Amino acid sequence: MSEDILDVDLLAFERGSDSQRKAVVDGVMRSLATGFVFTSHDLSEDMLDTTYAMLFEFFNKPLEEKRRYIAAGANGQTGYTDVLVETAEVSDKPDWKEMLNWGKQMEPGHPMRRKFPQAYPDQVLPEASVPGISKVLYAFHDAMIDLQTRFLRIIAVGLGCKDSFFDEMVDNGCALNRAIRYPSMKQVPDEGHVWAAEHGDINLITALPRATAKGLQVKTGGKWIDAVPPAGHVILNTGIMLERLTNGVIPIGWHRVVADPDFDGERYSIVQFCHPRPSTLLAPLPTCVTKDNPLRYPTVTAGDALDEVIYRINLVEGARRVTKS
Repeated sequence: MSEDILDVDLLAFERGSDSQRKAVVDGVMRSLATGFVFTSHDLSEDMLDTTYAMLFEFFNKPLEEKRRYIAAGANGQTGYTDVLVETAEVSDKPDWKEMLNWGKQMEPGHPMRRKFPQAYPDQVLPEASVPGISKVLYAFHDAMIDLQTRFLRIIAVGLGCKDSFFDEMVDNGCALNRAIRYPSMKQVPDEGHVWAAEHGDINLITALPRATAKGLQVKTGGKWIDAVPPAGHVILNTGIMLERLTNGVIPIGWHRVVADPDFDGERYSIVQFCHPRPSTLLAPLPTCVTKDNPLRYPTVTAGDALDEVIYRINLVEGARRVTKS
């Protein structure tokens, strides 16, 4: 297995020759042996600058004001989440981070929202505290889901499927955006806390277009390596749902976020978790089940898989397995 995170060109896949497309697909599939890949992109840098500026303004509001945007009953799927709440499944220490979560505001009559209201909650955004932020965050959501849908076409081809295989699956899926502020480790209340402990994401793929400081580490070849992409590139990693769909051909991208011992500052990042529709059956693809790779996973729905992980990472408000120390 390769231990290198490769740098690929999404636009070459979309606009290049057959040989260029093939090279991109090959690079992506080799890199995803680590669960991670870097890619060029056509996201607006102005959009990213504006998004970060408004989120910085929000996160620097008084704690009492930020807590007004906790969405009761949403289990962390929209609104504000305080520090020392989300907890990696492998840890009994909550992560040292605070978050603002949002997705697409789905119309009440949409069949996905009527059938899966928990996956499509009314969005809670800090418009009253940061005027104009809702428009900016929804634009960020749309740009990121477009980018991830396009990147999934490369993965589809690499799996022997038609390039549009994932398109319908993620159209009106419950993609979740998460802006994260990791406070300075100098403020940590006791030993054992890190910014974010080792974990794998539940979704298909996750995209991180920018962070203000290093800290993301990838587990590959039994060791931790820093994920430092070339300037102007997006980091993408694979999740549990994609591992199930591919019968383990594409593994989970295990990662953590830890501060450098010599770094006393805080870190900001924004990720988008690309989820399929909750009704999606996570049945291993026939192209991924062979004599040498027999069927590993039973079929479950994406909604059930998501609900289980939300519980395990301590976000279900009525069932906290870990509380603040």
